[in-house]
Amino acid sequence: MEVIYKILGWIMTECYYLCGNYGAAIILFTFISKIFLIPVSVWVHKNSIKMIKMQPDINFIKVNSFGDKDAIAEEQSKLYKREKYSPFASMIPLAIQIIILMGLVHVIKSGMHDASIDMRFIGIDLSLVPSESGGWLILSPVLAALSSIVLCIAQNDHNVLQSEQSKWNQYGTMLLSAGLSLYLGWFVPVGVALYWIASNLMAVLQLSIMNRAIKPSKYIDYERLEESKKALKELENIGKGPGKKLTAAEKKKERTDYKRFFKVVNKHIVFYSEERWFYKYFKGLIEYLLEHTNLTIHYITSDAQDPVFEIAQRNEHFKAYFIAEKKLITLMMKMDSDMVLMTMPDLENFHIKRSYVRKDIEYVYIPHGMDSHNLMMRKGAIDHYDTIFCVGQHQIDEIRQTERVYGLPEKRVVKSGYSLLDEMLADYSRMDQSKKEQETVLIAPSWQKDNIVDSCLDQILDHLKGLDVKIVVRPHPQHIRHKKEYMESLKLKYKDNDNIYIQTDFSSNSTVFSADLMITDWSGIAYEYAYTTKRPVLFINTPMKIMNPEYQKIETVPLNILLRDEIGKSLELGELDHIAEEITDLLDRREYYRVKIEEFVQKYVYNLGCSAEVGGKYIIDAIQKKVNERKQSK
Repeated sequence: MEVIYKILGWIMTECYYLCGNYGAAIILFTFISKIFLIPVSVWVHKNSIKMIKMQPDINFIKVNSFGDKDAIAEEQSKLYKREKYSPFASMIPLAIQIIILMGLVHVIKSGMHDASIDMRFIGIDLSLVPSESGGWLILSPVLAALSSIVLCIAQNDHNVLQSEQSKWNQYGTMLLSAGLSLYLGWFVPVGVALYWIASNLMAVLQLSIMNRAIKPSKYIDYERLEESKKALKELENIGKGPGKKLTAAEKKKERTDYKRFFKVVNKHIVFYSEERWFYKYFKGLIEYLLEHTNLTIHYITSDAQDPVFEIAQRNEHFKAYFIAEKKLITLMMKMDSDMVLMTMPDLENFHIKRSYVRKDIEYVYIPHGMDSHNLMMRKGAIDHYDTIFCVGQHQIDEIRQTERVYGLPEKRVVKSGYSLLDEMLADYSRMDQSKKEQETVLIAPSWQKDNIVDSCLDQILDHLKGLDVKIVVRPHPQHIRHKKEYMESLKLKYKDNDNIYIQTDFSSNSTVFSADLMITDWSGIAYEYAYTTKRPVLFINTPMKIMNPEYQKIETVPLNILLRDEIGKSLELGELDHIAEEITDLLDRREYYRVKIEEFVQKYVYNLGCSAEVGGKYIIDAIQKKVNERKQSK
């Protein structure tokens, strides 16, 4: 350090003799140091640009390996090496500044003892220390702090690296810099504070020149950067929001189940359920497998209150695990199983990815509806599954046409049918089918935008209040949650009308299957009702829900559109004054629709009554094939 002090002292002395004023000498000294450090500043500026240029890749690494810190660190290190980026480059100017600052303190203190040097500047002795002398000298640390704030503001707006920091980081840096300048300026000579002020203001000018000479916009793809930040933010927000925060007990259970899941080796079958309501789509398959094999089924659920945990207690071949959505990301990346079955679309498209550990896992999509994949799911929603269980020929036709239109590899399809429908048919056959005193019409709206409740429920009820049938309004559960006051107002409005009942208790489906006619918009409950009861549906043509804007590229007419005039009738919003007549006509022609719906179900649903067996046998054969292949490869 002594050598550095001597060099800095010599430069300061030369500056003093050149300027004839110590304050001007400090400013000149500061300017010379900035000139001397230009190569370092250019290097740091380019390094900062390189960092932001790489940021989209870093963000996508974090997206693709979300939650896996080791994988992220490894891929990020590879990226740094490939781009020849040094994450420590920004520390070099800071280290040099500290060395210069320490040296300048030493030089100024040495100058205090040199009689040939006049330490005054605009009437102020630059060797004085504010903490010792007080008075107007307290402005010295204040001005140093203000200059730091000016620099931070400039960097937040124009420094390529600092401008990409969060507001909290930017303001935090500003407060730290200003606070440090204020604190240190109180204990060092005024001349050092002058250097600090001059250095900060010159740095603002230097930043402007650098940005003009080496424009960041020439190297950085800001559009891709925003895209990557959005993708990462969506992942980081998973598991947040009302009702999603885990309790301490749930966190503990998740940690335990996560470890327990990976302790099991040679897993053959894994089911994943987003919440408790999805077990019904797997129920038939699981019961068949448990009854006909000794395979252990591993069932992951993101619902801590899922009743499957009770099933796991009763059957040693059924293992249930609670893994919330955020932790699920990592679990799925590390998945090790022969087969994974899910009802969740968009595998690989968003946060849930195929396994990085095993490339031979067979991912099977299990439908949770009997309608159109092409219309009711996002484009590419099932493209990354290997095998698709299909309810009927309409789904297979959509899959094959989608593969041809978009040049996709052919997926394996299984003509499975719909085991939930089999279960509903069995339950319905046990219901009391005796004739009721009064016919019942059930209004069952969807929860999509502009549904019956939002657009025309009052109008429908006004047209039906004089009809000699019982009208039951069974709103979507979300309507009860978000439109509770409206539902209560309907109850109050029709409390004296014995024919209109607003149902808000969904503990039983008896209301659905005992109805003689259903009125709905685009709700999937229409299929379950009509296919099970063989009774007609009156569809209200509210705006159609379209998840895939490109659905018309596929020739097959979506079942959601096709069936509206096959299993009943559809009515435009402008024709609601005819609704009573249409209901009367549909009820009078129930036998006609019973036969027509029976034919429709036979045509559009595979393996009625035995879909679980068909699907179960496929799973068993596929697992056995994998086991045999492993044996042969040894």
